[in-house]
Parts: sequence; C-alpha cells; structure tokens
Amino acid sequence: MDPAVVLVLCLSSLLLLFLWRQSSGRGKLPPGPTPLPIIGNILQFDVKNIKKAISNYSKVYGPVFTLYFGMKPMVVLHGYEAVKEALIDHGEEFSGRGFFPITERVSKGLGIISSNGSRWKEIRRFTLMTLRNFGMGKRSIEERVQEEARCLVEELRKTKASSCDPTFILDCAPCNVICSIIFQSRFDYKDQNFLMLMERFNKNVKILSSPWMRLCSNFPVLLHYLPGIHKKLFENIALIKSYILDKIKEHQESLDVNNPRDFIDCFLIKMEQEKHNSQSEFTMENLESTVSDLFSAGTQTTSTTLRYGLLILLKHPEVTAKVQEEIDRVIGRHRSPCMQDRSHMPYTDAVVHEIQRYIDLVPNSLPHAVTRDIKFRNYLIPKGTAILASLTSVLHDDKEFPNPEKFDPGHFLDESGHFKKSNFFMPFSTGKRICVGEGLARMELFLFLTSILQNFKLKSLIDPKKLDTTSSSATAISFPPVYKICFIPV
Repeated sequence: MDPAVVLVLCLSSLLLLFLWRQSSGRGKLPPGPTPLPIIGNILQFDVKNIKKAISNYSKVYGPVFTLYFGMKPMVVLHGYEAVKEALIDHGEEFSGRGFFPITERVSKGLGIISSNGSRWKEIRRFTLMTLRNFGMGKRSIEERVQEEARCLVEELRKTKASSCDPTFILDCAPCNVICSIIFQSRFDYKDQNFLMLMERFNKNVKILSSPWMRLCSNFPVLLHYLPGIHKKLFENIALIKSYILDKIKEHQESLDVNNPRDFIDCFLIKMEQEKHNSQSEFTMENLESTVSDLFSAGTQTTSTTLRYGLLILLKHPEVTAKVQEEIDRVIGRHRSPCMQDRSHMPYTDAVVHEIQRYIDLVPNSLPHAVTRDIKFRNYLIPKGTAILASLTSVLHDDKEFPNPEKFDPGHFLDESGHFKKSNFFMPFSTGKRICVGEGLARMELFLFLTSILQNFKLKSLIDPKKLDTTSSSATAISFPPVYKICFIPV
C-alpha cells in the first residue's frame, strides 16, 4: 500500500478516535473550551503564561473546568473553595500524581514526587517520620540551618560590599542543609563537586520551566525522537544520580545499624529490615529516586524564594528597615537568630509570608490525579484524570488579600500589628500531596533572611523604584529577574 495512503488512514483513525472519545466522555467532565483534534487547547492560549490563561478561562467557565493538553483532559481547580474542596475535603480521592512524562522517564514512578498508591504512602510516611524526628545524627535540623546561616553570612562578607549576583551563594545554603540531612556532610562553597551539582541543578530548573518542555509534556513522543534541550536535562540528571549512587555505596561500606548518621543510613537500615519482604518498597532504586527528589526539591525552591525575596526587599527599603529594627530589638547583634524568635517578630514573619504569597513560586503546583471515579460538583471525573490546582488563584485572591498584585506585609497583620494566619496561604500546595519539606523550608527562609538582614544592609546600584520584580517566567516556576546587589556589613 502506498505510504501516503497509510499515513492518511492513520491520521483519519486518530481523528475518529479522538472525536469518539469526546462525544462519549466529555459530557461527564466540567465544561471548557472546545479542543482541537490531537492538539487539544494548546493553541488557544499563551503557553508562556499559563496562569493568566487559566484565570481568563475561569471567568468564562467557572471555578472548575476542563482543558485538553494534547488528547488528554485536565480538570482545573480555580479559587480557594474549589482547591480546598478537592485537595482537602476529598484529599484521598485527589491524592494521585498526574502523569508527567519527563519525571516519569527519569524516576519510573519511584521516589516521592512521581510515585502513586501504596508506594507513595510508604515512602512519604518514612521520609516525614525521619525528618520530623531529626533522626539524622546528633544535631537537630534547626542547628544545621543555623550553622549554614553563619556560613552564608561569611560567604557574603567575602563579597566586600561589592556588587554581585547572589544566585550561586543563595543556592549553596539550602543545598548544604539538605546535604547535611541526606549525606551527613556539607560542602565548602568552592568544592568542585558542589560547583558541578549547583550548575546542573540551575540548568535543569531553567530547562524544565521552558515552553519546549511544556510541549514535550503534552506530546511525550517528542522526548524520544526529536533533538532538543531535554537531552541536556537527561544528561544532567544522569550525572547527579551517579553522584548520589556513589554516596550510597560509601554509606553501605561504613554503615552502623545502631548509629544512623543521616537519611541514607536510615533508609539502608529499613532495607535490611525488609530484605525478606518481596513486596517491600525499600529498594536501592527507590532510595536513589527519593534522595534525588529531596536533593533537587530541597535546593531550588528555597534558594529561588530567597533570591526573589532579597530583590523585593531592595525594591521596598522601608519594609527592610522595619524588619531590621525588629531584629535589633528582639535578637540584637551578638547571637544567631532561632525559631523561637519568630513568635516575637510578627512583622518579619509577615514579610516572609508575603514574599512567598507575592512571588507565587509554583503557580499551578504539580499535577494531581484522581485515584478513583469521583462525582465532584455534579461532574463525573474518571479515575486517572489529571488535576491542575491553580495556587495563583488562592494566593492572589483579591478578597483575602486586597490589591494582591501589590507587595504588602499588611496582608498578614491584624489591626494591632499581630501576625495573622490565612487559610489561603498555600505556597507549598495543600492536602495529602503538600510539600514534604514544608517545615524545613519555612525554617530556612526565616533563619537565612533574618541572618542576612542582621548582618548586612542591602544596596541596589539603581534607584529601588526602578527595580523590576516581575517574574521572568510564568510557566512551572516563577523566577526573579537577574539583578545585582551589594551586601554592606553593619
């Protein structure tokens, strides 16, 4: 048969299959814009600014609607009520991880981020227990963060008040914290292995946030047959995993089951305890993927928030001055900040929360999936359907946070100047898939920022009013624009 005829028949079959699936299943899903065959709704909005497109669609279709990225539907949750009802009130049913081709290819459904079902529950439970019990050596996690904060301050002193791009130094600090938890050791900021890891992490985050990777997520076949930056992504991940495997082998050779030093030791001990269980999830492959997840997630999200936060503080010197006044009054200059200080520093606490709210670091969280067929708001969502929760719509709700596009610590302060909690504060997502490192990230942000402001005045080379705090990316992660800053010792 002529190849052209075969191609036409294949395309026609795909089109008919698509139309059949639409007619048989679409009526059960929430409403949404009519998708095109094969490509879905992808041409109907700007893939470089998905959160804006989602906001516009919510005005037409309401807080729950359906978009097609390629041939697969994704139910979008917009606004606090819809997100809460799904991820909290129906937490178990919405606790699945949506299919994400890039991470699926890398992790093969292992670890914490990409796993599902009993595997995810077991690994997550073990990880949370280990972190909460500080079962990684003789020092608590807070002491580790305080130690790294002191190292960070010393590195910033080495800039000698000259203008610098703070990206690398701010990446190193949270990475060293997670390294001390996983590997029981920290790196010198000039260590060549450390420099290599930081470089790979930075490149991977930028690649994952690119429009090309969004396209590959919708059409996974591109990952296999076309050249592109995804090849570099997989190469970087392979190098990072190779480093992790070397560390695991070192731990195996020196393991003392009666004296676990860090997360890897705890996992290896659990593996030994379950070695006769053929169904055990505590395997070498799961250890490698879990460490990789903790390593990457525990570094980039916190460092990006710190970098964005310092830019905002440069832009608003009046806010910075109030924070430093509170630091002087509560902590002084002669001891390191600690977490107990936070309850006595409502303004600083509000500033840290407002930074996270304002920057909207992960606008749409990672995709969820429903674990069974579920009736939700009179719609029937089939098992396995991807769910996208718009965190932007919660963090920038104009009723909870007046003028949400404006940076204002008053969003988290009451009339008496006391810190005010908000159920709408969801930078770490919410429900059963909430970030496993939330507690550590909150601690790092408070201790690192207060340590920096305790020891330095922040200076911009340009008029603060002219600084642009608009995100340089509006896809998977919100990045701050590149900027220079001077850390002037006080």
